[in-house]
Parts: sequence; structure tokens; C-alpha cells
Amino acid sequence: MEKFNYKKSAEILSLSASLSDFTYKKHCHEEYALGVTLRGIQQYNLDGSLQSSHKNGVMLFNPEQTHDGNAYDKGGIDYVMLYIKPTLMLEILRKKELRFATPILYDDNLAQCILALNHAIQNGKEESLCSELLFTLVHLVSNTEIVTDRRTNNKFLKKAKEMMYCSLDHVLKLDDLCTEFGLSKYQFIREFKTLTGISPYQFFLNCKVERAKQSIERTKDIYAAVVDCGFVDLTHLNRHFKSVFGITAHEYRSQL
Repeated sequence: MEKFNYKKSAEILSLSASLSDFTYKKHCHEEYALGVTLRGIQQYNLDGSLQSSHKNGVMLFNPEQTHDGNAYDKGGIDYVMLYIKPTLMLEILRKKELRFATPILYDDNLAQCILALNHAIQNGKEESLCSELLFTLVHLVSNTEIVTDRRTNNKFLKKAKEMMYCSLDHVLKLDDLCTEFGLSKYQFIREFKTLTGISPYQFFLNCKVERAKQSIERTKDIYAAVVDCGFVDLTHLNRHFKSVFGITAHEYRSQL
């Protein structure tokens, strides 16, 4: 049976999930994502490499790191995931930006910290407790050898993403992007996909879904999210929302 339970506290989004047949389409998140596999084997492609997280495996995703996901077999998987805004990481670590160098670890202390914070959020514990647990978790992560210093910024990628972010309520205007960089349509697609692992259209659509999620969290109005993020209708939003989060936008709103 597929299950996706989302809860939010202290600006941290928590997911408790079980799945067997469901497959996440290739996507990315604006946040850091830290999770633990509780049962089964979770598989996903990350930066062109197949990863397998077994029981107690700690999964680490950098912001905007493209991945998909599914259970290894019909036995399915149970797992939890925390989505942490980069601004929170920067605040806790005094402006030091982190990049996870290892996608999967088997570290009991780190796993227990993630599980403790996930449990607190899922069970509606006080925000102050959740904030303290996050503080402990982030510092534990930063004290291991699983992070590197800030990556080199790619000006092309940064500018391309900025242009997409500014037009999420419209369709993707690939011609405008190509003109900006003096590239042909196919040169632009190839360059963008080489750097991100995802096509410009997939990235743009993923951003629209993320923006819709934020709108729903803020206003609880799924129809406003449809209009504000340029979806054709609620069915259009629900279809793409489910491919990224496992549930529809309507179901997500009901969990808030």
C-alpha cells in the first residue's frame, strides 16, 4: 500500500512514506533532503549513478540534485525524509554552505538524529523542540567527512535558472533563453542537461510544482496555485504534483 504523510514544523518538511509500485519521476528539490531507509531497498539514479539504500541507510541530497526513486522489488520500502531549506543550513552553520559528497551513509548516530526530528514533526511536537533537534542534526552532519566547501558557481546555469524562475506563471520560452546565451535551441538543451542531469523543460516544470507547493502551504488554496503557477487546470497540477511528491496537491493540502 502506498503511503505519503507530510507534516511541517519550524520550516522543516517531514515525510513518512511506504511504497511498492510507485516510481518517482526524475525531479529535484530546492531544499537539502536527508532521509533514512527503514525497510527494504530504495533505489534511485543520482547524478548518473544508480544508488541503493538498504535498511538504516542515510540518504543525502543536495539542493537541486536531480534524482528519481523506487523500491528495489515488490516487497516495497518504508522510509522517512526531511527537507531543510538552504537558508536554515546557512543560519545554523554561520553562513558556511555545505555540499554532501557521499549520497548514502550507514551512520547510526546520524540516522537516529534524522528519525528523532522526523518523529517530533510527524507527531506535532513543539516547534522549539523541532528547532533544537534540527540544530543538533545539522551540526552532526557538518562534523563528519560527508561535506565539502561551496561548489564553484556556473554563470550560465545560474542565469538560466534565474530567467526560468522569473517566468513560472507562463510557458517556458526556450527561444528567449537561447537568444540570451547566443546558443541554438539544441545547444542550450545539451548544455543545460549536461550540467543538471535534467532537461530545461523538466527543470522548469519541477520549479512550477515546487512553487505550487509553497503557495499551497502559504494560502491553503489549490486553485490559486493553479493560476499563479501557470497550470492548465487542477488535474494538470495534480498529475505533476503526484509525480514529484507521491500525492496530489489536494491530498497535500489536507495534510497541512
